[in-house]
Amino acid sequence: MSDQIDDLRLLTVMVAAGSLAGAAKRLRSSAPVMTRRLAAMEQRLGVQLIERSARRFLLTEQGAQLHERALKIVRDVDEAEASARGNTPGGLLRIGAPMELGRRVIAPLLGQFRLQCPDLEVLLVLSDAGLDPIDDELEIVLRNGMPEDPAVVVRKLLTSRRVVCATPSYLATHGTPRIPDDLLKHDCIRLVRGRHVFDQWPFNENGKRRVVNVRGTLSSTSGEVMHDWVLTGMGIGLKALWDVHEELRSGALIECLPEYWCDEIELYACFASRGHMPRRVRAFTTFLVEQIAAASHPGTFA
Repeated sequence: MSDQIDDLRLLTVMVAAGSLAGAAKRLRSSAPVMTRRLAAMEQRLGVQLIERSARRFLLTEQGAQLHERALKIVRDVDEAEASARGNTPGGLLRIGAPMELGRRVIAPLLGQFRLQCPDLEVLLVLSDAGLDPIDDELEIVLRNGMPEDPAVVVRKLLTSRRVVCATPSYLATHGTPRIPDDLLKHDCIRLVRGRHVFDQWPFNENGKRRVVNVRGTLSSTSGEVMHDWVLTGMGIGLKALWDVHEELRSGALIECLPEYWCDEIELYACFASRGHMPRRVRAFTTFLVEQIAAASHPGTFA
């Protein structure tokens, strides 16, 4: 029975990795070993499970049926073993997040969650380039906005807003913008994604949505670098409320043009699969939702 469960677990890893080489990497093995184990499994069952060539890796009809059942069986076995060890989830939780959100918010929350789960290991991957739960082999990816890949399973965690903000010292020197067009006279710090510069800031003016094409001397691909520039008085920034809530509350930053706000931002948790979601993934997602629900200010984690 143990060998059969190991075969089912191997099949789920192969499908999740998308290739025998990918499965070998995840299992710290080699592609020839994966090939031999798959062949032995197919010989034992008397069916072909995977159509494979140099360019293709597809489940056969029988393979897809077995994979669907295998996901449930492996999950049930993992949860039964976790229950036998205790009431807390275990294993390696692999989670990805944007740099600033990850360092300022998710890392402390993971620390709290880890204290509740002594059998848990955590790998936190931070990147502003845009992580993918499948390509980057992560169990959860937190991202701003809906992912484009329809194969990714998503859960919306939070809807918040972006705020235009600056330090009191910057505003004392350069003046406080009273209407959106006043931003044209200011040094606006802009975010860059790929070759796109986010220099069109949206506002609601006289009941209509319009954008102001802001200009500035500083721009970065890093939201955290932008945050630091704004916080040191280098210019005006457009930031997610959850990134600057603490500074706004302490007075280190001041929100500008709040009556013209119209820009929303959504935070999503993305998963590679709905069918096989380990207990640790479901537990941390629940924990994260609870932390958001307990936030002292709408749209933040604080």
